[in-house]
Amino acid sequence: MAKKVPAERTHHGDTVIDEYAWLTDKDDPETISYLEAENAFLKEETAHLTELQEQVFQEIKGRTQETDLSVPSRKGGWWYFTRTEEGKQYATSCRVPADGDTPPEITPGERLDREQVILDGNELAGDSAFFSVGTSSVAPDGTMLAYSTDFKGDERFTLRFKNLVTGELLADEISDIFYGGAWSADGSAFFYTRVDDAWRPFQVYRHTLGTSEDVLVYEETDERFWVGIGLTRSERYLVLGSGSKITSEVRILDAADPAGEFRLVRPRKTGVEYGVEHAGDFFYVLHNENAQNFELATAPLDDPGSWTALIEHRDDTRLLEIDAFAGHAVVHFRRDGLTGLRVLPEGEAPYEIGFPEPLYDVGPAGNPEFVTNRLRLAYTSMVTPASVYDYDLATRELILLKQRPVLGGYDAEDYEQFREWATAEDGTEIPVSVVKRKDTTLPAPTLLYGYGSYETSIDPGFSVPRLSLLDRGFVFAIAHVRGGGEMGRRWYEEGKLTSKKNTFTDFVAAAGHLKQAGWSGKVIARGGSAGGLLMGAAVNLAPEEFAGVVAEVPFVDALNTILDPSLPLTVIEWDEWGDPLHNADVYAYMKGYTPYENVDDRAYPPILAITSLNDTRVLYHEPAKWIARLRATASGGPFLLKTEMGAGHGGRSGRYDAWREEAFALSWIIERGTE
Repeated sequence: MAKKVPAERTHHGDTVIDEYAWLTDKDDPETISYLEAENAFLKEETAHLTELQEQVFQEIKGRTQETDLSVPSRKGGWWYFTRTEEGKQYATSCRVPADGDTPPEITPGERLDREQVILDGNELAGDSAFFSVGTSSVAPDGTMLAYSTDFKGDERFTLRFKNLVTGELLADEISDIFYGGAWSADGSAFFYTRVDDAWRPFQVYRHTLGTSEDVLVYEETDERFWVGIGLTRSERYLVLGSGSKITSEVRILDAADPAGEFRLVRPRKTGVEYGVEHAGDFFYVLHNENAQNFELATAPLDDPGSWTALIEHRDDTRLLEIDAFAGHAVVHFRRDGLTGLRVLPEGEAPYEIGFPEPLYDVGPAGNPEFVTNRLRLAYTSMVTPASVYDYDLATRELILLKQRPVLGGYDAEDYEQFREWATAEDGTEIPVSVVKRKDTTLPAPTLLYGYGSYETSIDPGFSVPRLSLLDRGFVFAIAHVRGGGEMGRRWYEEGKLTSKKNTFTDFVAAAGHLKQAGWSGKVIARGGSAGGLLMGAAVNLAPEEFAGVVAEVPFVDALNTILDPSLPLTVIEWDEWGDPLHNADVYAYMKGYTPYENVDDRAYPPILAITSLNDTRVLYHEPAKWIARLRATASGGPFLLKTEMGAGHGGRSGRYDAWREEAFALSWIIERGTE
């Protein structure tokens, strides 16, 4: 039981006593002692699951081809690919010279004569408990590599440069940078972003190799906006983007003139988002000005702010991305809850690529070359393992290059997937994707996954660890609730700000539908980050609907966090959740659903919360406070907290460590479903 230290909070005339605010002090030895005590308690409470955890871990490991490699991707004079090796936690990035247009035949575990290791994650990680690569970018001429590393999980990376001709590491080293970055056309300069104290990428710098004085080329003063920079596929333009949750602004620079001045495409206008892609003698612009689901336009190189519609807005189709190539372009879109690809060939009528399954997820995969007659795409479904195809633009043929091996005798014919529709409180039909073994007897224990924020879609894809549930007679389902993007921009807007409660009631409706339709006898809920907020809010609304809840890095103390602009991400998040600090109505609305604020003395199902001490996105103290209040206030449970003491938002970094973490969560879920 956590100690109670009353702390008073007053906003808009409302005074709240927070007994667990003391847990926000990460530097207090009592906080660390408490988290360690919770970990010890968790270990005791789950000790009986040790054998099952090991069994599930071995199942995941046994179904995975540990020594494997990716499909080589052509860029310039090289074929690039990654290797994984049995017993090693991290991947190794490699390349071989390109002697033609046909990818080399590589056998997993064997080395090619002229193979070059670009970056060995295992060598870099050493004995570190956590390791992550943030950026890995080869210069246009293929001679230099920029890469960044994080050894804590706080997503503050250190940038270094490697000469790929000599293998030497340059003396240049830059700390505290964000993800991503971009080379100039000649490889003499690298552009990168820095974050402020609130973990917001707000500055873009130009680093000239061999120098120590980097040049600030752009600083974003509006605290709602993030910045990022990239190089177009054509390698003609550097694109500097600044964006909030609802507004964007783009600047461009000739990549051959890295010391030049960036040109503004079009000034920011609240509510208008746009992106720019170079297509040879013109730009493509994807934007939502007077187009809720976005419109594709073209713009001249000398006047990129002058937009002419090419694909006009449609109510039933959300345009997501545009990939431009020499001679064609590909639009990534979403319709009826599924993703799709539309090809725009030069001089020919546009067309869409068809796929045979009723549920699937498809999108472009890599495609670094500007001049190409093939489109590399990734395809998966809830029964089809991740697959890589080349689409031949001349013959319009899909060529399977690789499907992820699933060892142990997996047969897709043993499983089946469905699309169900649950009816929400307001009559809206909510899509639910479902997969099970064909021989599973219904009703069956069901794991229901949800997210529902930031227009992020949880698409129907394949999972090797999920087989450990399905083969034990579980049903797995995804509730595509409002706040996500599965059904277009309207779907997102109906699940944000003061419509946020739709996300939670949609999820409860999905759980109820699975029971009423005969799929499920017990529903265990799972979600992470903003999906963890969904877990906490849904279980407050209807604790009786769930036999258990897994909340990973859960955003459960949302009101307290969004009230504090000094915390990471807070000001940026006001466009998503509202601004309770300055708006009394938003304050009251958020207080009505935030999980931590609404725990009461009812019976709750067992809850497992998983967090990381170094998480910069959802701070560890949110689930810590939530579990403390549940244990002190509610009946039922048990309520368990697991804190990774050396990781960040994504949990442990090595693949074997990640499999063990997943086996732990799955063993807990299996017990909830079968007890």
